[in-house]
Amino acid sequence: MSEPLSRRSTLQAAGVLAMAGLASGIAGTTQAAAAEADSTGDRVVIHPTLPRVPVNNSFSVKVRSLGGSWQRLDVYLAKLALIDPVTGRNAAQNSSWAAFDFSGTVEVEVTYNPGSAEKFRVRPDSYGIKPEVLGSTARFTLDRPRNVVVQVDDKIFDCLHLLANPLEKNAPSEGDNNVMYFGPGLHTHPDRILNVPSGTTVYLAAGAVLTSQVIFENVENSGLIGRGVLYDSPVGALFIHKSENIRIDGVTILNPRYENSRVAECKNLTIKNLRAFSHQGWGDGIQLYCSTNVTIDGCFLRTSDDCVALYTHRGDFYGDTRNIKVKNCSLWADVAHPINIGVHGNTDNPEMLENLTFENIDILDHREPQVTYQGAIAFMVGDSNLVRDVRFDNIRVEDFRWGQLIHMRVEYNPKYNTSAGRGIENVYIKDLSYNGKNADLSLVVGLGEDRLVKDVTFENLRVNGRVIADSTGKPGWFLASDGVPMFVNEYVKNLRFLTTAEAAAL
Repeated sequence: MSEPLSRRSTLQAAGVLAMAGLASGIAGTTQAAAAEADSTGDRVVIHPTLPRVPVNNSFSVKVRSLGGSWQRLDVYLAKLALIDPVTGRNAAQNSSWAAFDFSGTVEVEVTYNPGSAEKFRVRPDSYGIKPEVLGSTARFTLDRPRNVVVQVDDKIFDCLHLLANPLEKNAPSEGDNNVMYFGPGLHTHPDRILNVPSGTTVYLAAGAVLTSQVIFENVENSGLIGRGVLYDSPVGALFIHKSENIRIDGVTILNPRYENSRVAECKNLTIKNLRAFSHQGWGDGIQLYCSTNVTIDGCFLRTSDDCVALYTHRGDFYGDTRNIKVKNCSLWADVAHPINIGVHGNTDNPEMLENLTFENIDILDHREPQVTYQGAIAFMVGDSNLVRDVRFDNIRVEDFRWGQLIHMRVEYNPKYNTSAGRGIENVYIKDLSYNGKNADLSLVVGLGEDRLVKDVTFENLRVNGRVIADSTGKPGWFLASDGVPMFVNEYVKNLRFLTTAEAAAL
């Protein structure tokens, strides 16, 4: 699958290597040494200041290892989306983020600089982090790398996204073979595109800012890693197409124009610890088309469209989507869905999505004014797609602003589809919890006797602490789905709500 570099691409690659050498300096050397040191014990590594990326002064943040000295973090601006449901206008909202690396246990101190803070909340709630609050300052500890959101007085946008990374291990060094090394500093080139050849690792060191779209196309055994930032990319930030054995790990995407990451017709891909923030229209986190054997692990995505979207055919992309695992992620959709499955497909030569797994996921928010586009977990199956063999395990949904908990529908949407979906089959949803009051009516809807939703099981579904089951906790003449509440039509077959004990007895 390897494709030789053009003369222009070769010159670009040489240029970025040279630029990296000029920019790295003492900070890059210090960072690399710290990253490669023994990671046992309590250690903190502070990132060099990012050039060009705007700062935000709403928060001051300090960190220290236990018994160590406080170190201040740079706090940057993240722009996020707020759609007006009447006009459709998207007014960009200002928010904050900061990042560092550590091992062991770290203390964090966050001060809200405008003052007048009455309460702090550290999310996801499932982490159980209860900060010590003194006026406009909160302190808490982290005993493992995590991506958290610190909210003051329930502010949705004027909050802090704290990206706490593990220490880097075996980070590349400047001059390593088969490495495009970007040290701390600003990196760009005239056409704002970086084509990565086969067998090549692009390394963005902490403090590196790359303003180009990174493309892996017809390549294999390559990657993009590090603690640096893809910033203000001219189209999407990351495009991976017809490639195999690609690894993405640790980078942050800010302010892309359109989607953060698009993956199509790929095999054996890992996207790990990717963080992405967007505010533009169609600002999806990870769009995945016609790909096989993909793992999305430990990502934090706060996006202006779907956080994770799984499709088959669209445009020039063809083929099934199968063996996809999404795990250990935090998802926040300021527009559209945290999870979306099945919209786009191939009417002329029908395709399928199968063997999809979602596990240990926190859904922090969902806001979508359009009823037919709602769903914190959404199946919107059109274009003759068949979706089957899907499993959700340990999914925690916090109260969201506007939408549905579940939207599972075989549909024909003339805006995007040229035919209806073929069906949804064999979906198992275990240990899904929702705590809140804003969820609208969920939907599980087939489209006809030949376009069914069938064999769907909820095990230990909890809504505000109440287990929803066919056998218990309701009047005998009620449907279990009323407890969600959920509308189920006549083209849904074999829908079950089980307790854990009932599932174990099967």
